[in-house]
Amino acid sequence: MSPRAVDPRHRVAEELRRSIGGLSTAATSRMAADLPWFRELSAEDRSWVGMILQAGVRGFVDWFETDDLARGPAIATSVFGAAPRALAGVITLQHTVELVKLSIEVVESNVEALVSPEDTDDVRRAISRYAREVAFATAEVYARAAEVRGAWDARLEALVVDAVLRAETDEAVLSRASALGWKARGTVCVVLGAAPARRTETDVFDEVRRVAGPAGMDALCAIQGERLVVLLGGVADPRQGASMIAELFGDGPVVVGPVATDLAGAAVSARAAVSSYRAAPGWPDAPRPVLSAELLAERALGGDGHARRELVDEVYLPLLHARGALVETLSAWLDRGSSIEGAGRALFVHPNTVRYRLRQVADLTGLTPGQPRDAFTLQIALVLGRQSSRVTEPVPDHGEGRGHPGAVDAASDSA
Repeated sequence: MSPRAVDPRHRVAEELRRSIGGLSTAATSRMAADLPWFRELSAEDRSWVGMILQAGVRGFVDWFETDDLARGPAIATSVFGAAPRALAGVITLQHTVELVKLSIEVVESNVEALVSPEDTDDVRRAISRYAREVAFATAEVYARAAEVRGAWDARLEALVVDAVLRAETDEAVLSRASALGWKARGTVCVVLGAAPARRTETDVFDEVRRVAGPAGMDALCAIQGERLVVLLGGVADPRQGASMIAELFGDGPVVVGPVATDLAGAAVSARAAVSSYRAAPGWPDAPRPVLSAELLAERALGGDGHARRELVDEVYLPLLHARGALVETLSAWLDRGSSIEGAGRALFVHPNTVRYRLRQVADLTGLTPGQPRDAFTLQIALVLGRQSSRVTEPVPDHGEGRGHPGAVDAASDSA
């Protein structure tokens, strides 16, 4: 008789091996009776679970027979290797823990009927060790699956953000965003700044979502080169929304594009944000975050045609078409170093008339001439408006207070 034939561990392993089928069947029956989620699985998935059970019991027997208990078994491959990767998306980690626990209970409850009494204690101790290894292997399988899903989600998220920046937001992009958990049906704005140093993408993105979520905002993120781009959904106030995540960006300016009605229209916000980020160094003292509308002058000087058009349409033309020679008054005031009296003398009007017209400028444009930043933007708008040649500046109405330098029109009196 060979030494292997009389080896007690080999003898016990043979006894256990003959019972693999019966143990697997008993465990499957227990699961069908005790685990509601198992009964809801498809026949194919239940079959895969049964194969995992058999592989687990067979792996334990083989490991026990080697008499090398100091070395942990290669559970992840031997037990879970046969199962399709998609099964990890059907059975949750909690379900797998329940499955392992029940299977171990079934094996332990049948040990006395399967092996000799003198071998029972050794087998129970081995089962305990094997169960621990299975637990570690289970965690490893799900951790790898989560890592793969995380990597795929990160690529998908980057594709969505890139499509918005490229103005290629079609139904496929909207579907991808929905798959990533984007629920915002309302306003969207784009926030852009430097990517933080010494932090992983996953860490930064999770932190952005952790801050945005409690405020009722959705967030999709991507790092493009040295820039961090964030799409914020459900934004009521773009400055307030961006302020909540501004500290998560790296050093330098953080810019916010205008609010778009939905994700499909967010390309307008993205375009303004990208242009503003390039132009932001022209205003070193800009607030953080800074709105793209606050950088119109710098964007126009940097060659942004949309910013130039907006300054002409929203600033210059309303002033040109307004009553009271506002363009002429603003130009005279700027050309004379913001001097009310100097502008009045040049226009032959009372200083109060100049003040009144400058207030009209502020009412029409939202830009206050007395504020240095607003005055700078107004001056750029005047230059661009004259260069556009879209309209002819009307002839100044010098009849208003022209007869005497001290005359004041009725409107300025009432003001």
